[in-house]
Amino acid sequence: MEPNGIGELKVPLLQPPEAAAAAFRTVMFQLSDIKCASCVNSVEAVVGALNGVKSVAVSPLDGRAAIKFDPKLVTVKQIKEGIEESGFGVGDLPEQDIAVCRVRIKGMACTSCSESVENALQMVEGVKKAIVGLALEEAKVHFDPNLTDVDKIIEAIEDTGFGADLISSGDDANKVFLKLEGVDSVEDVNLLMSSLELAAGVNHVEMDLSEHKVTVSYDPDVTGPRSLIHCVQEASRGPKKYQATLYSPSTQRGRDKVNEIRMYRDQFLFSCLFSVPVFLFAMVLPMFPPYGNWLNYRVHNMLTLGLFLRWILCTPVQFIIGKRFYVGSYHALKRKSANMDVLVALGTNAAYFYSLYILIKALTSDTFEGQDFFETSSMLISFILLGKYLEIVAKGKTSDALGKLTQLVPDKAYLVAIDTDGNITTETEIDTQLIQKNDIIKIVPGAKIPVDGIVIKGQSYANESMITGEARPVDKSPGDKVISGTINENGCLLVKATHVGSDTALSQIVQLVEAAQLAKAPVQKLADHISRVFVPIVVVVALITWLGWFIPGQAGIFPKHWIPTAMDAFELALQFAISVLVVACPCALGLATPTAVMVASGMGASQGVLIKGGNALEKAHKVTIVVFDKTGTLTVGKPEVVSAVLFSEFSMEELCDMTIAVEASSEHPIAKAVVVHAKRLRKKFGSSTEEILDVDDFEVHMGAGVSGKVGDRTVVVGNKRLMHACNIPIGSQVEKYISENENLARTCILVSIDGKIAGAFCVTDPVKPEARRVVSFLHSMGISSIIVTGDNRATATAIANEVGIDEVFAETDPVGKANKVKDLQMKGMTVAMVGDGINDSPALVAADVGMAIGAGTDIAIEAADIVLVKSSLEDVITAIDLSRKTMSRIRLNYIWALGYNILGMPIAAGVLYPFAGIRLPPWLAGACMAASSLSVVSSSLLLQFYKKPLHIESH
Repeated sequence: MEPNGIGELKVPLLQPPEAAAAAFRTVMFQLSDIKCASCVNSVEAVVGALNGVKSVAVSPLDGRAAIKFDPKLVTVKQIKEGIEESGFGVGDLPEQDIAVCRVRIKGMACTSCSESVENALQMVEGVKKAIVGLALEEAKVHFDPNLTDVDKIIEAIEDTGFGADLISSGDDANKVFLKLEGVDSVEDVNLLMSSLELAAGVNHVEMDLSEHKVTVSYDPDVTGPRSLIHCVQEASRGPKKYQATLYSPSTQRGRDKVNEIRMYRDQFLFSCLFSVPVFLFAMVLPMFPPYGNWLNYRVHNMLTLGLFLRWILCTPVQFIIGKRFYVGSYHALKRKSANMDVLVALGTNAAYFYSLYILIKALTSDTFEGQDFFETSSMLISFILLGKYLEIVAKGKTSDALGKLTQLVPDKAYLVAIDTDGNITTETEIDTQLIQKNDIIKIVPGAKIPVDGIVIKGQSYANESMITGEARPVDKSPGDKVISGTINENGCLLVKATHVGSDTALSQIVQLVEAAQLAKAPVQKLADHISRVFVPIVVVVALITWLGWFIPGQAGIFPKHWIPTAMDAFELALQFAISVLVVACPCALGLATPTAVMVASGMGASQGVLIKGGNALEKAHKVTIVVFDKTGTLTVGKPEVVSAVLFSEFSMEELCDMTIAVEASSEHPIAKAVVVHAKRLRKKFGSSTEEILDVDDFEVHMGAGVSGKVGDRTVVVGNKRLMHACNIPIGSQVEKYISENENLARTCILVSIDGKIAGAFCVTDPVKPEARRVVSFLHSMGISSIIVTGDNRATATAIANEVGIDEVFAETDPVGKANKVKDLQMKGMTVAMVGDGINDSPALVAADVGMAIGAGTDIAIEAADIVLVKSSLEDVITAIDLSRKTMSRIRLNYIWALGYNILGMPIAAGVLYPFAGIRLPPWLAGACMAASSLSVVSSSLLLQFYKKPLHIESH
């Protein structure tokens, strides 16, 4: 470990083997055309001969190559070229280790900036994917740790002219960040590193010597933050005491935002100290002759005191306060792009240096008279800084909804120990971040619940509206799950922590929304295309404007009285050109989409609708048809068995034993209901055993049922379609039973033993109370609905009639569901699929917009574009309506941003001047430019007032 900031004398002369090995990296390739040992020898000889390659290992069986090399002496590109020159193809291994880091980027103003950073990151060797969010001011980078590292990624960002700070690297789940005290030497570092690395459950330790911080990755089932802090304290020796406290890297972002706001505010106020007097001396006092006469006092030749003071006061604004525009322009031009900084620098420089020319002429001539524009330069910079300050304050509010979610977790919690009878023996107040898995936490009435867990003692109601949007308090008793950030209403609960830190549902929601805010919506491409050519076009228009006014003015084509007193044609043309440069605003275009997406995704999350990115948000507004799954989506998803019958000589106990054995391995809600009922029946018929028979050759028939061998018997449990597929005959008595129950919207689960129907279970799953209103409301929005289910046609039709859906596709397997979605898409429809189970995931992926019910399976939630947290169908409408409102707002933002530029530039160019005498001074043009960005952000913020179109009260 290299001691950072410690004197070189303390570095040992002989580095330990690990330190020497740290300089080497290993890269893995998949080689094609490796046929024999001779091929392997050829590759190893060629690559091994490269300077810097330490070892080469090539497998003759599958063509994998592992090469250890020194990146200071040889690059991966050179290694690749060496292999290719020896006649073999080279490809990356698909399962190679890919790391992820998040970086905060400072100084981005428009889409041009974010694109430059994205392009620079893509150029870094080893970077697989880079996403840069303008509104979020973050980059998420996927890279191969064998080829590059976080330092090179940050260096690449800084080379483009922007500040960069690491937010997180790798998977932050199960990591703890500690600030160390008492660490003064390399020996202290080595001792603490050893203590932590040897601690049970610790996977990896990273030390930052300069800031005395340590990051520990750990197994939450074995250890946790409290144990690791205790480990640091236990490492103390004699008088040397070590302490560790928690720190959160995420809070740095908030501090940076506050500092940035303060910086812009201070710069604006500082610029006003100079620009306000310049404005007074140039525009106000000359209008009041007795008070402004002293400004006309001649210092030397035609140089007046007023002109001299304006120069003295303007110069600090131009070069000290305005330095950021020069730096931004330099970096933008260096990376062969242009942004707002270039326009501001061009405009202010034109005004300042022309005014400087006027000042020098006045100083050296006793007859020269000219109009300076020092007030244009200084006021322009002041107004732009004011606009940036207001814009950043407004942008900070776009993530308010998400900020409120993160603040739901309480700072403190009561950790308790209990005896065998469940009585509390000790109680300690601790920081919430110190809670570990399996801790017992006491939740008093009115307190927020700090972690996800299971109630082990107590009875209460929990208000979960802040997470699910469900206003009605939820009953909590032993065995029930509680969610972090929700409120315990009236009883005292003891909760066993099951998910802590970044594993809690609340943290997962925040992470999902943050990822969504980083992803670009397709509509953003319009701004990206415009931003590439925007600044060059503006510069050309400004030049044409100057020529268009200067040449006719010099030639006397337009009347002399058009030129204001104390100006000539050159100065009038220059003012128009500067106004064009500074009135154009690429920033407003760049902010039109990401700010709206940020506000909308945050608002969606606060109302129980998690939208995974701008793509899903944009597609949802186009939905023309919604495909509903039946079980768990239109129905409650808690099936109950209402009857069980025998159709053969098998006893009810045998039927139950066989059914339980096979169905116990299934995750389907109906299977679980059948198992519960079968166990109840088994007890009723005198069996006291809880034992489940072993099943062999277990197989899931997606959308149909399950099968397996129990002992020497073949058992098939499922619907009628499965029985037909397995060639099991269904008698008239069974057909009659099935028909009668299906007409009552019930599902019949048949049980076959050794090829013969032994019995059946009749299952009912009540329709969700809001289903009919939701389908009706969708119809009023111009959206049609259909049911696609694996259940039988009669049951599905009965459910469809109950909720008001006309079209039903029943007895459909998972692939069939996906194919049905594709058929609808082929007809030109935009399809939303709403489902909850594993069997819905192919259709969720195939649909234009996949919506997963929050109570569904992890696989369904992973496959979906939108997650409905509280499992209520009204949120299908909320998701589509929020998408429509957001897209409408984005279009309005674009109309505002584009319309502003389309109208503002001609006015600034003086189109109205010949007819109405309206002229836009450069300083006022700069104020308009700043106002345009602020107006777009403020427009997006109006989405914070979004209300659900349909709110169904639960009873």
